[in-house]
Amino acid sequence: QVQLVESGGGLVQAGGSLRLSCAASGRTFRAYAVGWFRQAPGKTREFVGATAWTDDMTWYADSVKGRFTISRDNAKNTVYLQMNSLKPEDTAIYYCARTTNINVLITTLYDYWGQGTQVTVSS
Repeated sequence: QVQLVESGGGLVQAGGSLRLSCAASGRTFRAYAVGWFRQAPGKTREFVGATAWTDDMTWYADSVKGRFTISRDNAKNTVYLQMNSLKPEDTAIYYCARTTNINVLITTLYDYWGQGTQVTVSS
C-alpha cells in the first residue's frame, strides 16, 4: 500500500516562497513519476508539474514554469515543490500523486494521492 503525505503549505504574501514536501511510504515505492496538482475553490484539479522517479525528466504547467521547481530525494522517498514568486492565483490545495504511466499530464492516470496541503497567497 502506497501512502503520500504532503506538508509545507501555509500563508505567504505575494512574491514570497514556499517549499512543499511529498513523503512517500510503502513496502517498496515504485513509480514512473510523482506529480503535483492543485485545486482552487470552484475549479477543477490542474496539473502543476511532475518529476520522473528514476531519471531527470521534469514537466511543468506553463502557468508555473520559471517559478516552480520540482526535485526529489530518492533515498528519503520524498519529492519537493519549490514555489517562488508566488501570486494570489497560486492559492489552492496542493496534492502530490503517483503514476506508473508515462502520460504524466493525465490526472486520471495517477493512482495514489495525498490528502493535500493548503497554500494561500495574499496580495
